This record gives sequence, C-alpha cells and structure tokens, in this order.
Amino acid sequence: MTQISTVGADIPLDILLATGRYAGPLTWSTDRATPRADGWLEAKFAPWARSILEDWADGRFDALESVIFSRSDDNSHRLYYYVCELQARGLIGGPRALVFDVARLQRGASRAHMIAQVHKLAAHFELDEATLERGIALANGVRGERAAAPPPTASAPICLIAGTAPPDRRLHDMARAAGWRGEGQTLGDLWRDPGDVVNAHSGDPARAIGSQLHARQTGPRGQYDPARRVVEDARAAGARAAILWYTEQEEALVWHSPAQRRALEAAGLPVLSLTRRDWAARDGVERDIHDFLKGLTA
Repeated sequence: MTQISTVGADIPLDILLATGRYAGPLTWSTDRATPRADGWLEAKFAPWARSILEDWADGRFDALESVIFSRSDDNSHRLYYYVCELQARGLIGGPRALVFDVARLQRGASRAHMIAQVHKLAAHFELDEATLERGIALANGVRGERAAAPPPTASAPICLIAGTAPPDRRLHDMARAAGWRGEGQTLGDLWRDPGDVVNAHSGDPARAIGSQLHARQTGPRGQYDPARRVVEDARAAGARAAILWYTEQEEALVWHSPAQRRALEAAGLPVLSLTRRDWAARDGVERDIHDFLKGLTA
C-alpha cells in the first residue's frame, strides 16, 4: 500500500489518519552532506530542507505516493515549489508534491479559506464525510493521549527553550548536563503537534477540522503576540529561566527576540539570547548554555 508523508506543521492529522496510509513526517539528518541541495537552494533555506531535498534526489522517498508540504512556514512552502520545479525539469523523481495552505487572519474570509483547503485535501484523497469522522475520532484519540500524559517529575529546575525549533533534543540534553531540565518543542514535536480536539459529529467534518486549524495561533504566520506567548509558555512549564535560540537561517521568528527577552525579564526570568547560531549546535552553544545555567545555580 502506497503511503503519504508530510513536511511542516499544521497539516490536519484528522485527514492523514482518515486515509489509513499516513507514514508520518519526512525526517532529516543534521550531519549529512548535501551537495546537490546546496546547488539548488539559496543560503537561507533551513538545513533540514537541504537534508530532505538531498534524500529526495537520492530516491529515499520514491516508495511514497505523495508528500504534503505545509504553507505555515516559509521553508516548507518554498521547498514545495523547488521540488515541483526540479521534478518538472527531470532532475529528481519521487512522489507527487502537494501543498496545504494555512490561513490565520482572524476574519471570516480567512476561516472560509481554511475550510476550503480541508475540503480540497479530503477530495484529493477521496474521503467522504463518514471517513473524515473516523479520522477525527482517531486524531482526537491522539490528542486525548497527549493531554492525559502526566508531566515529568520536576527533579531539576526547568529552563524554557524557545525560538527556532531545534532539530532534536540536543539543546535539552545540554540543559540537563548543567543540572536543569529543558522544556520546549523540537522541530519534530512541532510537525507532529495535532492541536486541540476537533468537534466530532458536527454534521460537517471538514468545517470542524478547518475551524480548529484556523483557531490555532502558532508559527510564523500566527496572529498572536510572540512576547506574551513566550511568557505564557514559560509559566505553563514552570520555568525558572529561558533560552532564546535562533539559527543563522532564521528570518521570521528572530525579529521578535528583543521583545520576547524584555517580556521574560519583566516576568522575572533570566534569559540567554543566542542568535545566528549553527542549527546542529556545533558552534560552542553547549558551553554557552552550561555557563548560563550553572551561573544561575551557583
């Protein structure tokens, strides 16, 4: 059975599970060489995009039927167009590339557009309303399991890690080595986040899914106050400190860093601000985090 994969956040898990063929998001390597992708992509593409495109060119994803790219952030959106162009030129093969638009403006037209995108994706996979309702039930089960999971035991002071979503838990591990517990989503966490529960048995499952997606205010295109949000995240985590970490390629979220730092400090949290950093954390960030966190507990 051919399978479906995704790139980026905010692609409705309800539809993916309804297909019965969801293989999870594409993965990446922080260490592999990407000579062909480097020749095709501009310097400001995130390293994960280079890794995915290099794997695509290698034929690693050829067994997939399709890959859905999210328009919720610039990297995944632009990568979709590059994949399409490279396929059109015959430079790469692989699965069919699809794009899922994300509308976040708080007005009726934006919500209607989001619902229309859900209808379009469901129609592509030939999902009727009964199948969509089953997808909602499956996805709500995942959401319920996440909500019911007990929080980890607070055996160490907590440090919020915010900014660019790191490739894995390597920054969290650096915090742990300094005697703290790092909290904050990795890139994989962000891509797998299903959001809040979707209204089941509403009579219009596509509208219910689209409404939930429209209400989610996350990512670079969310309509929210990033400074207020990072303070809310720190308080929800019970954090006693925060690290704002942004990669060299970050072009959207980093603009909010000064306001976020001021808001966190006003809330009484010490902050380590790290900008233009190496995505694979090979630039001495481990020492920066160690010195910062150890200094707080000295």
